Amino acid sequence: MKVILLEDVKSLGKKGEVVNVSDGYARNLLFPKKLGIEATKKNMNDLKLKNQHEEKVAQENLDTAKALAEEIAGKEVVVTIKTGEGGKTFGSVSTKEIAEAAKEQIQMELDKKKMQLPEGGLKALGVYEIGIKLHPKVTGTLKVKVKEA
Repeated sequence: MKVILLEDVKSLGKKGEVVNVSDGYARNLLFPKKLGIEATKKNMNDLKLKNQHEEKVAQENLDTAKALAEEIAGKEVVVTIKTGEGGKTFGSVSTKEIAEAAKEQIQMELDKKKMQLPEGGLKALGVYEIGIKLHPKVTGTLKVKVKEA
């Protein structure tokens, strides 16, 4: 019997795949647990339409992420940090501070968890380029200027 999987099933297949299983396995396990449905013409057509819709939504998300990356590329955020004698800094600049500064200075909501700081963080004064993962395929760069308070 051909079955369309509604969920990932270990050792059988991933969600959306059409697999061939025995009648008993389908009737006694897959159908009662809502892990799959019978692969009739109507269900196959529904699956095709659903996949087309998901592809369209994924493409729209990718396009908006690319547009946001281009918008971020021209922006600069200024963050201040306390310094002592000889320009020695106390602590480092966190992604939370960068996100707050971006919201305040350039009116953009950026997720602090998606920011990729360089190894060791921002512990010195200067201008840094921070990578921001906007989409699995799109990474934008934001200039962050660290100056003394």
